[in-house]
Amino acid sequence: MRVLVTEKIADGGLQRLRDAGHEVDVQEGLTPEELLATIPGAHALIIRSATQVTASVLAAGTDLIAVGRAGIGLDNVDVAAATECGVMVVNAPQSNTLSAAEHTMALLLAQARNVPQASAALKAGRWERSKWTGVELSDKTLGIIGLGRIGKLVAQRALAFGMKLVAYDPFVSEDRARQLSVQLLSLEDLMAQSDFITLHLAKTPETAGLIGVDMLKLAKPSLRVINVARGGIIDEQALADAISQGRVAGAGFDVFATEPCTDSPLFELDSVVVTPHLGASTAEAQDKAGDTIADMVQLALAGDFVPYAVNVSAAEASEVVRPYLALGEQLGRIFAGLCGKISDGLEIEYQGQIAEFDTRILTLSLLKGFFGATTGGPVSYVNAPQIAEEQGIEIRPTSTTTARDYVNLITVRGAGHSLSGTLVGLKTVQTLVMIDDYTIDMPPADHLLVVRNHDQPGMIGKVGSLVGEAGLNIDDMTVGSSPEGAKALMVLATAESVPESVLEALRQTDGVVSVASVG
Repeated sequence: MRVLVTEKIADGGLQRLRDAGHEVDVQEGLTPEELLATIPGAHALIIRSATQVTASVLAAGTDLIAVGRAGIGLDNVDVAAATECGVMVVNAPQSNTLSAAEHTMALLLAQARNVPQASAALKAGRWERSKWTGVELSDKTLGIIGLGRIGKLVAQRALAFGMKLVAYDPFVSEDRARQLSVQLLSLEDLMAQSDFITLHLAKTPETAGLIGVDMLKLAKPSLRVINVARGGIIDEQALADAISQGRVAGAGFDVFATEPCTDSPLFELDSVVVTPHLGASTAEAQDKAGDTIADMVQLALAGDFVPYAVNVSAAEASEVVRPYLALGEQLGRIFAGLCGKISDGLEIEYQGQIAEFDTRILTLSLLKGFFGATTGGPVSYVNAPQIAEEQGIEIRPTSTTTARDYVNLITVRGAGHSLSGTLVGLKTVQTLVMIDDYTIDMPPADHLLVVRNHDQPGMIGKVGSLVGEAGLNIDDMTVGSSPEGAKALMVLATAESVPESVLEALRQTDGVVSVASVG
């Protein structure tokens, strides 16, 4: 498959893709117009922060399976449009966390001790010891806004300097904060109590301009502000005004509302330390980002679960759950053939050990198989829930750790039909074990013929003869009986799909109750 790379990625990551047999097309520095012209035929797009992946780009990329961002932020990707197109968006959230945390500490120390200002003065021939007197970090209060991966690493390092830690993060529990030696506060209280604040948030409509005029009015005159997260979360003009008026002591900025940035009101202030978005700019982070995004794109192109997919509504696939993903997709595909379109909803039941884990990815896998068989467009983990919503199909998953006959069992029900499957043996063989309350034992196949008939002699011969006369080879077959014993079920795996003429002939056969074809 063709992987288009529009920004600098570590050579190791690119080589991983080549070794996997993909065509790696490196075209750095494309204009928006050139990107639109180049994206057709690409199955994956790998970017960093400069390439703008708009709805137009996604619409032009009709073969796109995944967009990979070698880094954390996704400001430059229209994730909603990607989801609508069924394109998976993946990033490398852990690749630069350590580098970003260390750069935060670098700016924190540089701001506290006026390192760059003193360095510039001395290099200019001025010995200005008294002018650049700084402050200690020890016993100062550091306010951390956003206690995620990077915020946690900053907290750990700040503790080593003897700082008191407070944080604002509505998604972190009190217990988790205590484990990190952090006191949770409201944003207003954090602004009022902190000697330093550092931001570690994504830029969203909710966080844009989070720290503005009103919040800065709460600050102590000794406050120093550090931002290695995203530009635009802090109002640069409001902060520059507060520093100029002596209401805030200083700032250390690595990110800006508009980038590249060569003109900001903060640049005019001696008490501000700035760097040109260097948070992830270490050799180690670049290598990790390239390797990680290459691995994620490979998984996406293979149709596998991708741990860092940001627009897939499932958090994880545990080692117990992961082997069942392929089975879930097969169950969805086969169930679609059994019942056709669904109007009343789908019930999905997980029984056994798998019910102890997060099964959302299994539900997505089943929906992917189901809608892949019933719709004409591309279906993925990304857009399967959206398709269900658009078609008015309610998805009702349930779980129980109690399993009667199998260690684990997945059952899907809807439109008067049901289908169950499991993995059998040490080799975890996919096995269909029940259709519409008929017990069977058969692996899934691309082409299945399901015949419900009266339980009477000669039925297997009648069905087999009709299939054979049509020139179809029967690869596998199983027979199941109903609890009542009056009817039976035949499931035949055929080398090719069964023609409609054969299906109609079977329907007219004496003793046949119903016929369904899958594949």
